[in-house]
Amino acid sequence: MDSRRLLRTSATALAAAGLILSGCSGGSDAAAPRTTAQGQPAPSAAPEALKKFYAQKLKWRDCGVEGFQCATLKAPLDYAKPEAGEIELAVSRVRATGPGKRIGSLLVNPGGPGGSAVGYLQGYAGIGYPAPVRARYDMVAVDPRGVARSEPVECLTGPGMDAYTQIDQTPDDAAETDALGAAFKEFADGCAKRSGKVLPHVSTVETARDMDVLRAVLGDERLNYVGASYGTFLGATYAELFPGRVGRLVLDGAMDPSLSAIDLNRDQTAGFETAFRAFAADCVAKADCPLGTGSVPAAGEALKKFFRAVDAEPLPTGERRKLGESLATTGVIAAMYDEGAWPQLREALTQAKGGRGAGLLALADSYYEREPDGEYANLMAANAAVNCLDLPAAYRGPADAAKAVPSFEKASPVFGAGLAWAALNCTYWPSPATGRPHRITAEGAAPILVVGTTRDPATPYKWAESLAGQLSSGTLLTYEGDGHTAYGRGSDCVDTAINTYLLEGTPPTDGKRCS
Repeated sequence: MDSRRLLRTSATALAAAGLILSGCSGGSDAAAPRTTAQGQPAPSAAPEALKKFYAQKLKWRDCGVEGFQCATLKAPLDYAKPEAGEIELAVSRVRATGPGKRIGSLLVNPGGPGGSAVGYLQGYAGIGYPAPVRARYDMVAVDPRGVARSEPVECLTGPGMDAYTQIDQTPDDAAETDALGAAFKEFADGCAKRSGKVLPHVSTVETARDMDVLRAVLGDERLNYVGASYGTFLGATYAELFPGRVGRLVLDGAMDPSLSAIDLNRDQTAGFETAFRAFAADCVAKADCPLGTGSVPAAGEALKKFFRAVDAEPLPTGERRKLGESLATTGVIAAMYDEGAWPQLREALTQAKGGRGAGLLALADSYYEREPDGEYANLMAANAAVNCLDLPAAYRGPADAAKAVPSFEKASPVFGAGLAWAALNCTYWPSPATGRPHRITAEGAAPILVVGTTRDPATPYKWAESLAGQLSSGTLLTYEGDGHTAYGRGSDCVDTAINTYLLEGTPPTDGKRCS
């Protein structure tokens, strides 16, 4: 993969079941905005207790990245107690280039949760979005609270993360089960120790409120937004809280906020199976396929056999870490997000067949955002922190996970067992969940464009169908293809429909399909 594609994959993809699964936040509005006579929030209204935040002025400065400016946005740490402290959020923008009349700001979020929106803006969206869109919008990003540059959640050191990512996630006996539970608990305890102040306040609802503060500070009456993957849940949550402030919202690779954690995990597991089958069909048609040249099911069995083999005897990688089953599985999953990574995966599996694990380890490291010096971005920490607040844990304990394994293996014979156990992580979380699964309708919002990809591994297509059906003003755009998300992936049909909506405010016909 080229560097830009890799950045996009790591930023938008991370929705692997259990590890990156996102849920939904509900709850009441502790400081509800003033409404108009029609019952919709007035676009410029701000609750009295929040006025100082809505009225702040951003001090833009040079970022050190050509063309981009940066600033710091202040928001209340706790919206229920705005006087109790503040949190500082990193913001970046690149001004509209012209020609054409400026429409306003376009906020972007790559997903995760835990992906750096600022990194995504500076590395891709601010230079790679279609020129007509960049011409008429200031492209803007804010790292969500607890993420990257915005008071990041921290849990383990680099060596600690190395150990955590290698723990066996398909326990074969009581000792391995206990070790897995202990690893999840150690991770959670590390988050509480290192980030106890911010940990209870990184929910999606709070981040959506931060976006509304930013909208006002930028001088926009309505929020224009493109969110990918988990970013779709963030955007839908914003629409639920502030339907009268919705401008042009694109929700690409949609999540379904009505599902429980275990159902989201199972659906996502099935999504990875769908993506693997597409990869396998492509692979077995090639003479050098490392999974054989037979059928797709036979390729799946070959991969499962490989996973069992490296579970028993990890492969050397050319460094102190060896490639066991957990890292091998993560490396394969990383390549499922983008069919452009399939050749890299074939090469990595070919290397592994020859006894070398470096290729799959590199894929796993890109997924975890591990740097060559052994340090990790805070992606995995922020991901768990957000997810474990947004939904109650999938399981009460290891016994529940063990009972769930058969249903996960039915969803994916290849990945099911590992992803079933990965969903155990929130069981040990120190901050209680504040969200619950629920439908989001956003009554009264302007038209919202929901985009789904038929063979999306991380956000199954049926989630897009469900979210578009829940939203009172939802319009569904379908991309018949592979990979995670659709905008900017090479479909002129998809890109034209989204660009037209962003530039003219006109969504495509509900149910439009592209390839």
